[in-house]
Amino acid sequence: MNDVLEATSPATSLSGPATCVTKVELRVSCKALLDRDTLNKSDPCVILMVQNDGQWIELDRTEVIKSNLHPVFGKVFSLDYYFEEVQKLRFEVYDIHGTHSIGTRDDDFLGGVECTLGQIVAQKKMVKPLLLKYGKYAGKSTITVHAEEISGNNGYVELSFCAKKLDDKDLFSKSDPFLEIYRINDDETEQLVYRTEVIKNNLNPVWEPFKVSLISLCSCDEDRKLKCLVWDHDSRGKHDFIGEFYATFREMQKISSGNKVSEWRGGAERRRGERQLCNNFILSQCASDFSLLKSSTHGRKKQCQAALICSKCHKLLLLFFVFHSLLFKVSWDCMNPKYKQKKRNYKNSGVVILTDLKLHRVYSFLDYIMGGCQIHFTVAIDFTASNGDPRNSCSLHYINPYQPNEYLKALIAVGEICQDYDSDKRFSALGFGARIPPNYEVSHDFAINFNPEDDECEEIQGVVEAYQNCLPKIQLYGPTNVAPIINRLAKVAAGDGNIKDASRYHILLILTDGVVTDMADTREAIVRASYQPLSIIIVGVGNADFTDMQILDGDDGVLRSPKGEPVLRDIVQFVPFRDFKTASPAALAKCVLAEVPSQVVEYFSHKAISPMSPMRDLPTPILSPVATTPTE
Repeated sequence: MNDVLEATSPATSLSGPATCVTKVELRVSCKALLDRDTLNKSDPCVILMVQNDGQWIELDRTEVIKSNLHPVFGKVFSLDYYFEEVQKLRFEVYDIHGTHSIGTRDDDFLGGVECTLGQIVAQKKMVKPLLLKYGKYAGKSTITVHAEEISGNNGYVELSFCAKKLDDKDLFSKSDPFLEIYRINDDETEQLVYRTEVIKNNLNPVWEPFKVSLISLCSCDEDRKLKCLVWDHDSRGKHDFIGEFYATFREMQKISSGNKVSEWRGGAERRRGERQLCNNFILSQCASDFSLLKSSTHGRKKQCQAALICSKCHKLLLLFFVFHSLLFKVSWDCMNPKYKQKKRNYKNSGVVILTDLKLHRVYSFLDYIMGGCQIHFTVAIDFTASNGDPRNSCSLHYINPYQPNEYLKALIAVGEICQDYDSDKRFSALGFGARIPPNYEVSHDFAINFNPEDDECEEIQGVVEAYQNCLPKIQLYGPTNVAPIINRLAKVAAGDGNIKDASRYHILLILTDGVVTDMADTREAIVRASYQPLSIIIVGVGNADFTDMQILDGDDGVLRSPKGEPVLRDIVQFVPFRDFKTASPAALAKCVLAEVPSQVVEYFSHKAISPMSPMRDLPTPILSPVATTPTE
């Protein structure tokens, strides 16, 4: 019996496979291309380049469209997408003169653009002007890139099965049936998907509904064959075979499509054709089927027929819906191949019926981003005295004209990723632990542009400039209290959280040179913030001992407030910058931002908030151009 019971939990299937790379498809079109040909129009082709270790490498190219200045290319570019990386792309458009000259100097360069994959997916549809060499516009030429996520593991299905008139395999009692579903793989091997519970002593079993991921059920292929087996359970493990049938997920979905045929209503709203359909169905059934109705008033065939026509009966609506649900069941004959061969009049060994199917969509990070969710980035910088005098070259805040300090390196590395997901490119920049003008009182929550009404800066460069300008105006002091800033941003995020759509999510980057002084208050603030659309990244700058900071990162256990209340979800990621001193800035960003996509999905899923619909009717902004030159 254990082998049956162990497979009844859908936990493994719901968790899905190990985390995999998100695939994104890009489709390209152009408008108003330059005409380089004398006798006819240009024959354009788009080449997609990716940057790898500073070098541009051709990834793929579209087909050549003959004599067309407004081409819509059929070629689809497929790329791996990583939120935590800056993935630089370049699109180059050429007028092709025969296949022998593709990619040579003989091709006429019609223009190109550079962007990041993050910019494209954040907008879903990106339009940019094409540029020639040295940043000159290629007339009015533009390129449009559409992005679409390829959702592999994007949901699960809840299935309800029953069976009728199964073969009786037991001598002194009835069969104890259970159902197994196997997925048939591409190599013809069979993978068990689910095994139901055993229904004792019953030839008409009704199994409990169960959930299974689409990737587990059919590898997200609606036409993949599923092999379903019905067994009579034996306590010794030697189960008796009752029968089998083959199905596909597409066949199963007929039950849900059937329920959408029409909205069935009582009274005058029912159409004559619908009544007749139900009447015919009733007359075609045997009396035993009506026991399913559980109705004492309308137990006989003629009474049921009359009741369905009657619009005044209060019990009519219940009956009407019961009959309607019966109309759209999906069923399969449960066949025993041996019986079919030996018995001339063999029909089946019972019927297995799919009584209900509920498809649940599991949204991805890109579903929310492409739906218009904005990622608002805030940075909080530690200005405590332990950083050292900024005028001294040994200080962590020392501004070296030739090389950015650790604060700036961490800020730029993370900020450059986040800015692709915020349309207005304005970022809040805060400081803590310093005496600030005009009264030079200690503040643990101040705008580094000294504008309390508007703490935002234009783009990441604006944050860098505000940081450099504020250093001579403040006095580094202490202590290292970060709870006030977390509470401040949590309050802002709470305002956004009251909006019942997935329009905004916040990322707070805290840069500090030591262990926080207000650890208890910080833990309390993080627990409160875990209920809001907010993720917190803490980067430890310098060579201090950050061991105690690991408690804030929930990787080693659930973070709790001083009163013992656990966080609703893990929202903190802590890393010491010294671990990335010799690595590229991209490595730091990849480490600290890797968990953000799952945190975004987790928040909106907990709130049962679906992605917003893509903004199709809004004019697509044309981004400011980035100069590009053709690859030699």
